[in-house]
Amino acid sequence: MADERPSTTGRVVRIGRAPDNDLVVTTLWVSRYHAELRPASGGGYEIVDLNSFGGTYVDGLAVTRRTLGPENTVEIGHCKFRLVGDRLEEFTDSREISFSARALTTRVKHKGSMKTLLDDISLSLESNSLVAVVGPSGSGKSTLLRALTGYQPADEGEVLYDGRNLYEHFAELRQRIGLVPQDDILHTQLTVRTALRYAAKLRFPRDTSQAERDRRVDEVLDELGLAHRADNRITALSGGQRKRVSVALELLTKPSLLFLDEPTSGLDPGLDRQVMQMLRDLADDGRTVVVSTHSVANLELCDRLLVLAPGGQAAYFGPPKEALEFFGYQDWADVFQDFDQHPDRAWSREYRESAVYERYSADAQRPAPPEDRKEAGKAGRNAGAGAKKPRDPQRWSSQLVTLVRRNCSVIASDRGHVFLLVVLPLIMGVLSYATPAAYGLMAASQAGVDLRACAPNFNVDAQVVLLVLAIGACLTGTANSVRELVQERVIYQRERATGLSRSAYAVSKVIVLGVITGVQGFAVAGIGLWGRRLPTSGLLLSPSAVELVLVVVLLAVTSMMLGLIISALVRTAEKTMPLLVLATLIQVMSTGAVFPLFNQTGLAQLSWLAPSRWAVAAQAATISLNRIGPPADTRHPDLSDPLWAHTTTQWGLDVGVLVALGLAGVVLVTSMLRRHEPAVMRRR
Repeated sequence: MADERPSTTGRVVRIGRAPDNDLVVTTLWVSRYHAELRPASGGGYEIVDLNSFGGTYVDGLAVTRRTLGPENTVEIGHCKFRLVGDRLEEFTDSREISFSARALTTRVKHKGSMKTLLDDISLSLESNSLVAVVGPSGSGKSTLLRALTGYQPADEGEVLYDGRNLYEHFAELRQRIGLVPQDDILHTQLTVRTALRYAAKLRFPRDTSQAERDRRVDEVLDELGLAHRADNRITALSGGQRKRVSVALELLTKPSLLFLDEPTSGLDPGLDRQVMQMLRDLADDGRTVVVSTHSVANLELCDRLLVLAPGGQAAYFGPPKEALEFFGYQDWADVFQDFDQHPDRAWSREYRESAVYERYSADAQRPAPPEDRKEAGKAGRNAGAGAKKPRDPQRWSSQLVTLVRRNCSVIASDRGHVFLLVVLPLIMGVLSYATPAAYGLMAASQAGVDLRACAPNFNVDAQVVLLVLAIGACLTGTANSVRELVQERVIYQRERATGLSRSAYAVSKVIVLGVITGVQGFAVAGIGLWGRRLPTSGLLLSPSAVELVLVVVLLAVTSMMLGLIISALVRTAEKTMPLLVLATLIQVMSTGAVFPLFNQTGLAQLSWLAPSRWAVAAQAATISLNRIGPPADTRHPDLSDPLWAHTTTQWGLDVGVLVALGLAGVVLVTSMLRRHEPAVMRRR
């Protein structure tokens, strides 16, 4: 049977024909896609897809029969092809899609009253068009984009994609809608190609080959003119180029709708023009593009313009060239000034009473009659039946591996950060080593002598050594992670909306930061205990240094979890540093080595929540600090901290609670991530 592999671009597939039992069989090779084209019984052709997209498995390949659709088109995987003679040509789906919003209203509680962010917004988007959303600050532009994309569903109203409610079918439709937030959704430490490859790995179906992902990345780079910058770090790119990379990331999955929130913010007029021209080209290439912007310099490139007035009112929707005439001004500055001077004016009512509304928005605003609703619902169901099923997402384990690899790449690419990761534990270890301790962590020369016979000579330095080791572990672990989640929040929000597992993301951070922090804790303890006199054996492990180092490592890792909790709690990275200092101070004061805690009701129980309390207790149990150190209360020398008891059971309890606090941190961080997710994903 003759067949021909695709060209290097992968866009054209030639079909070789050969007889097979009097049946014409054509073998198609479309990258990983292997299919057969056969005459259908009712005329025309049908596709026998030999890939793992569901169906009956034969010799390890799934067989799914697919009939060529209208205009001899077929969809295999996430690629679309049209049969032209004896050729299959890949094409962008530029069919007439239906996307509309009806009566979108959003309100929030503000200073004890309800504030309207969107006020009964309705619009319909034409296929293959560029639509701009402009308005003064606070007019609801970003809120509208979040409502249109399903990120933050409106309180009232609905968004329809080909007759289907976006909010109800978000899992199926999310891959067809791209969203570029105002902030970069990229790890800027990586190169352009590397960042896109990781994104493709997370977003493409699980059975997509590496070769296909790489080819799609190259296609997007070529389409957006970034091929010559593919191996540059994103931090080295200009503002306009970085925005192109963000757009490239969204184009990987070939969405039919693309939304951009303030893509020209902070760009000079030249870059502003370049970005808007890029969006114009994307629309001309078969996509519907919606962009919110403060800039009015290049609105003539758009097909439609939506102007939002204060209070989230639709003040105009129509061609950009008619907008200024509608408002009665010659300059946009006068329009915005009018908005500012008359925030309570009924802009929406004036617009709905105009001829412009009748020409461009009346159909979108008017509720459909019952019979039309019935037909629309039927069409939506038919569209849903004909559309492909939601993509088979990456397995949890595959997402975890990809996220771990990406985290490692991000850390390794930042040389300054790597330098600090190496130097910080060394400094903390040296400070611990410099702490004087004449007797090390063992009993002093007269320790153990009957207290009634003479004044004992206690090891007063051992407690200080344990405290310094705890400070080093707490500070190192918390500092490693306190900014990790908050600085990636925008990236996480977008990836979560495309199907990223919340738990896989959290566990990937725990694994990467846990390994790094564990190595740092080992360095802190190893240097701090080097050359000191230590007990010959511990309670469970020998030599005793193994127990002591293990506890420091566990404390560092658990403190790292505390840093992740802080990072998941705060809304801005600037708030992390004060909380880092506060958390470290609380941990130090909770050790029981600064002042006795066990005999202070209330404070003793609160200290149980601090990992440092159990870590110092475990080390104190190993060296029998209750015996070799001075009494906690000279008036009651027989009193001692029960958590420091020199028993195997107590050491196991101390370490067990320390580990349990770390595991509880994993669960808490995973649940706290939900607070910052798109609203439509929080119930998943």
